[in-house]
Amino acid sequence: MTPTLHFHADPGEFLDAAGDHLAADPVVNTVVASVAYRMAARRAEGVGLPEDDWWLVVRDDSGAVVGAGMRAAPFPPRPPFLLPMPADAAVALARTWHERGEEVSAVNGALPAARDCAAEVARLCGGRVEVAQHTRLHELDTPAPPAPAPGALTVAGEDDVDLVAAWFGAFMADADEQAGRPRGASAHETPDRDELLRRIRGGRVWFWTDAAGRPVHLTAANPPAFGVARVGPVYTPPEERGRGWAGNAVAEVSRLLRAEGARVCLFTDQANPTSNRLYARLGFRPVVDMANLVVVR
Repeated sequence: MTPTLHFHADPGEFLDAAGDHLAADPVVNTVVASVAYRMAARRAEGVGLPEDDWWLVVRDDSGAVVGAGMRAAPFPPRPPFLLPMPADAAVALARTWHERGEEVSAVNGALPAARDCAAEVARLCGGRVEVAQHTRLHELDTPAPPAPAPGALTVAGEDDVDLVAAWFGAFMADADEQAGRPRGASAHETPDRDELLRRIRGGRVWFWTDAAGRPVHLTAANPPAFGVARVGPVYTPPEERGRGWAGNAVAEVSRLLRAEGARVCLFTDQANPTSNRLYARLGFRPVVDMANLVVVR
């Protein structure tokens, strides 16, 4: 088989081309599917998208879709995100970038495709591949509610946008620290105010409030794509940890999403034993390992 790579500038056209493929394994494909839907909606609203974003469809000799990916990350170094694809397609992708002078210094996504691609990038530029973060995608199997904690889940409102922004921003830095990495070591997206307001207006950001009504935890989720809703970020400020807020919030958000008919998934950092144990206790089961890889020159 000689795979062919088809690049799309329009996320809507990408969804038309790859939709059936994405829908066939919607949990594994959740990141690309949800981002494509979000960006297609923004394009329909008249919001301009970066001209160098692309959406990839990989086809085999018969024309069947056998892989997909995207480069739509708004944060440096704008790592492409790859879904499962044949090894020769992942290698061909790295060579295509090289031939057209597209600078790539990091590759995220499913293994082994992301590793195969990053290894070829490193070979072509004379660098080496390092793992910035090992992640694991989990799906909620049989819910196991935690011990009740005081308080309740509350939908965030527009007036909460400043607190939501602060906690979104703190999430990855704290996650790095919990995983034993320097704070801020992981490149990540901090949504701008307009994007946060879209999420809040969509009812996809929640607080856990304590018995006094004070926000002590944040859990968010993406709108379902092909019937799968991805939870995240899940953030508790350091001074509020260890009180059961996160477990109760994630369990209740997951219950609401399943009541809508969605399957529920989330990512964990494999280096963070605390979050991995928590989600296992709540009934989440591993689906696939992924990685964020960097090419060091």
